[in-house]
Amino acid sequence: MNDLGTLLADSARRVFEDHCDRATKESAEKGAWPAQLWGQVTDAGFTAAITPESAGGLGATMAEGMTVLRAAGAAAAPIPLAETMLAGWLLASAGLEVPDGPLSVAPVRLDATLKLACAGQGWHLSGVARRIPWASMVGHLAVLVEYDKIWYVARVSTADCRVDGEQNVAFEPRDSVGFDCALASDAVGPAQAGFGMPQLLAFGAAMRTAQIAGAMDQVLRMTVQYALERIQFGRPIGKFQIIQQYLAVMAGQTAAAGAAADLATWAVQHDFSLFAIAAAKARAGEAASAAATIAHQVHGAIGITHEHTLHFLTRRLWSWRDEFGSESYWCKVIGEELCRIGADDMWEFLTDAAEASKE
Repeated sequence: MNDLGTLLADSARRVFEDHCDRATKESAEKGAWPAQLWGQVTDAGFTAAITPESAGGLGATMAEGMTVLRAAGAAAAPIPLAETMLAGWLLASAGLEVPDGPLSVAPVRLDATLKLACAGQGWHLSGVARRIPWASMVGHLAVLVEYDKIWYVARVSTADCRVDGEQNVAFEPRDSVGFDCALASDAVGPAQAGFGMPQLLAFGAAMRTAQIAGAMDQVLRMTVQYALERIQFGRPIGKFQIIQQYLAVMAGQTAAAGAAADLATWAVQHDFSLFAIAAAKARAGEAASAAATIAHQVHGAIGITHEHTLHFLTRRLWSWRDEFGSESYWCKVIGEELCRIGADDMWEFLTDAAEASKE
């Protein structure tokens, strides 16, 4: 990691340690906007980390930006940081102005019914997109939509949309958004060459993988600490072989999620390798499920209470594993790619991909 990456990672950890406490998370789950936390994150430049300098951002690499998302995941930060970073990059890549404030992206699923049409000197966007992260809390959306076989990015104010509030199991907004918007000509621009819906899902999946890796690091630390402190039959439960076995499995799953996050980050920086991101997101989702289960088993009854802080992390793990493509979706992508390659060339493809990811 270079100097900027180290600076961003250290700064992010400090910001979240100082400003993302239990009260902030509980208030956010009740619908309050965490203004103080968001202000600190914005002032530190995290929201515009991967936005090019020419568009007012830091111009950090994807790897540097992902370190911030790992820290946010470890803190279970109740803010649309990943979504704002992604939306800012998407708008800038289309030559559009990036508005201030929190942002999100649409669509995030393949069942969206969006349609872009010319309307005089401008455009008209219509349709519905579901499960949009934080739509009810942000000012603008970066919307990817196809028109005449070309992908475009539209900057849309949420004030011009119909937003129906929904939530994931972590009580984060995942809203249905209805579009019937007139857009000015300077609010729509062609997406980066080669970037379409598969690449948007892949970018979001890579970001969720980084958040999962960060959250799992923290869950592992909490679980090991609890095992060392919880006394049963006269000694810490961490001294019992069965608990040590659980912790060893959990550590292995956490390491796998970290490796998956590294792979996904590499893939985003190398022309959005869908195969690599598919493998990373699917593996991170599998690891998240296993680690969350073990964490609650080791914590026992206290781990499922609202008073304990474990649930802030595990509920996000359960949510994030299904967002920007579930494990089954990405496993299907892997299967389709391997079928396309064929049995004769499969081994060469896998070994070449493994060597490339080490660069």
